[in-house]
Amino acid sequence: MTAPAPSSRQRWLVPVVVVVLSVTVGGGLLARELYRRPDQPAGDASSSVPSPSPSNSGEPGAADAVRMTDDARAHPQADAVRRLLEKYFTAINLKQYQQWTAVVTDERAAAQSQADWKKGVRTTKDSDALVYRIERSSGSSLRVLVGFTSRQAVEDAPPFFREPCIKWRLVMPMVIEDRTLKIAAVDGGPPPEHEKC
Repeated sequence: MTAPAPSSRQRWLVPVVVVVLSVTVGGGLLARELYRRPDQPAGDASSSVPSPSPSNSGEPGAADAVRMTDDARAHPQADAVRRLLEKYFTAINLKQYQQWTAVVTDERAAAQSQADWKKGVRTTKDSDALVYRIERSSGSSLRVLVGFTSRQAVEDAPPFFREPCIKWRLVMPMVIEDRTLKIAAVDGGPPPEHEKC
């Protein structure tokens, strides 16, 4: 007795499943490459993340140079964003409130007195900043996806994550204020992506 011939639906089932699995695996690998964290090595990291430039190396306590992925570096305002972030992180590391207020919006500066700001960053040391992506937002504003490492005394860590070393990944909004690019307050909502170092 011979088995009945498979229906046309069954004949196409195997190739369709193979195609769907191939697309799913390919999409997963692509997503992994696009959203790889800076501490995970890529095939050739030197082509996607440049070596830091020595722009702030002469000033003790200054932040490391901000690195950029190829995607971020290709943006027309990449240099302005990099310089702004270097000044921002250096102000925090050197505890320079006036320098910090010069690179953030007036609204953000008004929300924190000098005493509160200094108390908030008294043991903070930020480093390893990497800009993943720069996107245009409404008008001339930008949304900058940046990751960095923050070290601080445990008692000065955020209440929701009491750790001495935290790797952050967040979107920093930037706007033009008084014809200068400045960092606005981070959007409200849940805390930015973070993990223990």
